[in-house]
Amino acid sequence: MFRVGKIELTKPLLLAPMEDVTDIAFRRICKEFGADVVYTEFVNSDGLIRSNKNTEKKLEITEFERPVGIQIYGGNLEPMIEAAKIAEEKNPDMIDINAGCWVKKIAGRGAGAGLLKDPCYMQTMVESIVKNVSLPVTVKTRLGWDEKSINILEVAKRIEDAGASALTVHCRTKSQGHSGEADWSWIPKVKDVVKIPVALNGNVFTAEDVVKAFNETNADAVMIARGAIEHPWIFREAKLLLNNQTFNEVLPDERINIILRHLKYSLEIKDERSAIITFRKYYAGYLKGLPASKEVRIKLYQQLEYKPVEDILFNYLEKLKKMDTELINEEIK
Repeated sequence: MFRVGKIELTKPLLLAPMEDVTDIAFRRICKEFGADVVYTEFVNSDGLIRSNKNTEKKLEITEFERPVGIQIYGGNLEPMIEAAKIAEEKNPDMIDINAGCWVKKIAGRGAGAGLLKDPCYMQTMVESIVKNVSLPVTVKTRLGWDEKSINILEVAKRIEDAGASALTVHCRTKSQGHSGEADWSWIPKVKDVVKIPVALNGNVFTAEDVVKAFNETNADAVMIARGAIEHPWIFREAKLLLNNQTFNEVLPDERINIILRHLKYSLEIKDERSAIITFRKYYAGYLKGLPASKEVRIKLYQQLEYKPVEDILFNYLEKLKKMDTELINEEIK
């Protein structure tokens, strides 16, 4: 059971916080497909206390998203406490501490996964934030700095003792980054040493992975990251499998409609040029596996306005329908 504050969910699916990905538009799409809890992009504590406009914008949340968590990161205690207070003013359902980002410019200065090098300091940070806000505080971390210093059991216990309400474990080390296999075997071990909910993260790319993660580890929740970028409908598919139901392949017309709906949500929060440019990262996943999609993506990458994007996608859809008709006619012959 995933109990955090007023949230009480059985086998929930969580959308991971991802830099330059989990803005309001993407969170909204994932929520529509069944994500139970979503998180903002990483929010820099130093930028927040300096009132950086781009950083403050990442704090924006909507009622539709709930439950929603704001994730903050930083290596210095006082800025993190102040950032948590500022985040609390936006009234999220929880505040999440990033103790797992492996990127050198973050971990190298003691933030993100850099906190794993000093579990005692991490505990102090979590405890201080818990004492200074009234919202539930959760933590997302990794197994350890590298394979020779896996300390997740000690870290998990310290995080619980510090008053955190839940823990998400990305089942790789900092040195692995996104490479190699995630070691899910640590989740049952973590659950043996703490009583707070434990969510599994890492190597969850399909609905089948979600079911396997729950069955093999008895995790209280499963968090999906890159798997959602390629196909946000993974939440819908996973929920069907968890309820012993089957799901059908997402057909081209639905994919095109999802792309345009997602893009329109982006246009609501960004100017047209910025929305079109930043949206390019999603085309490969949305069109993955469809015939001649590479040529379409190349055309889409060149656009700076919504209407041409819409025209290209609708023309592509018509070509796909024509291809299907020709294949059917060929089979009849």
